[in-house]
Amino acid sequence: MARWCYRHRLVVLVLWVGALFGLGAAGTSAGTDYSNVFSLPDTDSKQAYDLMTKAFPRSSGDTDTVVWRSSGDVGPVTDTAVRSRIEPVLKEIAGMRGVGEVVGPYDAKNAAQISRDGRTAFAQITFTDQANEVPKDLVRKVVDTAQGAERDGLQVELGGQAITRIQEPPTGVSEVVGIAAAAVVLFLAFGSLFAMLLPIVVAIMGVGSGMMATMLLSHVTNVPEVAPLLGSLIGLGVGIDYALFIVTRHRRGIQRGLEPEESAVRALNTSGRAVLFAGGTVCIALAGMLVMNLRFLDGVVIATSLTVVLSVLAAVTLLPALLGLLGPRVLSRKQRRKLAGAGPDPAEASGPAARWSAYVQERPRSIAAMALVVMAVLALPVLSLRLGATDQGNNQESTTTRQAYDLLAEGFGPGFNGPLQVVVPGGADTTELVRTIRATDDVAQAAAAPPAGGITVIQVVPKTSPQSVGTDRLIDRLRDDVIPEAGVEAHVGGVTAVFKDFASVTGDRLPYFVGAIIGLGFLLLLIAFRSLVVPLTAALMNLIAAAASFGVLVAVFQWGWGTEFLGIGKEGPITAFLPVIMLSLLFGLSMDYQVFLVSRMHEEWVHTGDNARAVRVGLAETSRVINCAALIMICVFSAFVLSGDMEGAMAGIGLAAAVALDAFILRTALVPAAMHLLGRSNWWLPGWLEGRLPHLAVEPAESPTGPNESTGPDGSTGPDKNTGFDKNTEHLKAAEPETSGTGGATVIHGFLRTADGDPLAGASVTLVSRGGRQLDRVTSIADGSYIVSVPAPGAYILAVTARGLASRAHHVTVGGGPLVYDVELTDDGAGLVK
Repeated sequence: MARWCYRHRLVVLVLWVGALFGLGAAGTSAGTDYSNVFSLPDTDSKQAYDLMTKAFPRSSGDTDTVVWRSSGDVGPVTDTAVRSRIEPVLKEIAGMRGVGEVVGPYDAKNAAQISRDGRTAFAQITFTDQANEVPKDLVRKVVDTAQGAERDGLQVELGGQAITRIQEPPTGVSEVVGIAAAAVVLFLAFGSLFAMLLPIVVAIMGVGSGMMATMLLSHVTNVPEVAPLLGSLIGLGVGIDYALFIVTRHRRGIQRGLEPEESAVRALNTSGRAVLFAGGTVCIALAGMLVMNLRFLDGVVIATSLTVVLSVLAAVTLLPALLGLLGPRVLSRKQRRKLAGAGPDPAEASGPAARWSAYVQERPRSIAAMALVVMAVLALPVLSLRLGATDQGNNQESTTTRQAYDLLAEGFGPGFNGPLQVVVPGGADTTELVRTIRATDDVAQAAAAPPAGGITVIQVVPKTSPQSVGTDRLIDRLRDDVIPEAGVEAHVGGVTAVFKDFASVTGDRLPYFVGAIIGLGFLLLLIAFRSLVVPLTAALMNLIAAAASFGVLVAVFQWGWGTEFLGIGKEGPITAFLPVIMLSLLFGLSMDYQVFLVSRMHEEWVHTGDNARAVRVGLAETSRVINCAALIMICVFSAFVLSGDMEGAMAGIGLAAAVALDAFILRTALVPAAMHLLGRSNWWLPGWLEGRLPHLAVEPAESPTGPNESTGPDGSTGPDKNTGFDKNTEHLKAAEPETSGTGGATVIHGFLRTADGDPLAGASVTLVSRGGRQLDRVTSIADGSYIVSVPAPGAYILAVTARGLASRAHHVTVGGGPLVYDVELTDDGAGLVK
């Protein structure tokens, strides 16, 4: 496929551009229909919500608030001077097209909308549409009109979901900043403008297609508003990184003397396979969110997984086409001149990465100890993790929504911004229950609304803020003590109770979710690398990275360390659904780095059988690109602080910290140090399990030999652990092929004989790729002859076993035609007869 895309590059490019513009046109014309569905079956707040929905059908539009406060020489809000400024404004807003109703405090029945000190009042504005459908021009007009009543001593602010929309930065600001930062890193890494543009173009095509497709899917399934933001966040990160890995391998191939087309094909056949595997692990990790059984997360899974799939598709189809357009210009002019003048680069890696790799090999214990200490210190804050919900009280102080929130809290009490609803069905007498609730600690107000449809709602205003631990305790006290003691059936609902239940459900199900994604990741790595220790190490490292990244998240967003510097508003609890999303993304991205790092080590181990060399070479050749990829992801994720969305900022900072710790400490220090300490145990797999595992090769099925083929220090090649042969193998030179072929499939054939020259029937002959994949397996017939199929010219391992005789593996190189090998088996091994 890579060769086809390389040669038909214009066709591939036209197809991708057409798909992007086609999806864009369809998405633009259809619009969006995002919806936040918090379905929490079997929870108290859900029962309260269902009862209220039946008795009090929700109004058609969003309700926002205008808050004003008088101070200084200006009298209370009931003074004529204040009313003369506020009432005309409210009347003007009520007459605007798109505004359904305005309920002010100056009607006697709405006197509760004026604070006890007479200095603060509010009016409620109900739009005819929901918040995401209210035109921004109308919202700006409402805000400008209301704040036009301000004067010295009279402050006017507005709050609500519709008002929040006009405070958000322009769409795409965080993405543009992230891409610009990534471009700088890529240019410094490649030194070439064209090479820099390749990963960015691939990521933009993948993310753009994903976002347009998500817009269309929002009309047929529930997709939350935060899903596109998270989809673009993860899509940009993996899209740029996946392209970076392939481009780096392609450039290295050209620098080592390959033609551009052959280099591109080999890059896709090596790094491209790893990209497919890594993308699959990300999608599996994201799909793990389905274990939570929360409808809100289903749309997040759809949006993020779709974007990842399209990013991977762009990396393995669009990228080779772009490589074909560039040819050798993927290298900088300086690199092209060096290649022409000095010839191909040596196979051995050199530079800082190689020196660091050698340093890790020399001091694995001290490096592992220091890395563990750093991660443990960073993970300490996670012990105080508290899940909850963000609201407008977490917005930046300069925003009108935050000012309105603070004015209401000051005038009516901290709990006014998050009242609770105690819903009593069946028309029961609530007089005693209201009296008991009023007498409960931490309750500021409690009043019952007139019954409707046999349902009575008691409005309860806590003394503490919606995000306070005291409010959580009050909800538990009402449910566990107050309501049961009153002897009536009642349910505690409201936004604050919903988010508390959401956090409780998330916390209860989180261990199952973590177990599911760790288990799936373990199985994938077990199949790919034929080892028990490698997936166990990966699972442990993922847990360490998760703990440390959540420690950083708690310190910044819950403790408030650095919030002023970052400009992200007031500290508060961690959003309840964020751990699930972050763990999915983190486990997927961590698996990416593990795959890219260990696949190169595994490739070297299969060829040499030397664990120390495999770890050293693998780290030397991948650490630089992993660190570069991590730096790009850090730039992309950190830029989402500018999104104007608190959840987006949390996810961005949390993932940026996770990627930094994972790449710079775990994958380039702790993992290789641990693998040096474990030695050959890294690649151990019980024989009984080996035969039962399917084959899933991350390395290519064929590894054609070339001038830079890896060998051990003594010139010998290593074992094929999948066939069970030890390192005492005989490296045989290939015979000349009988005919010259076209480069397609061919065969190896010959006779097996004993030391006495007798035909050896019933012996097993297995052809294995240099990457460890079994390609063909036959049994010799009565005359000792055999024939195995070879998929293409290249280097292979020919393994011969027979009962009672020593087993050996032969390294052979097949040309364009059939290859004749006659093999003699003895008690001491195998020898080439012809």
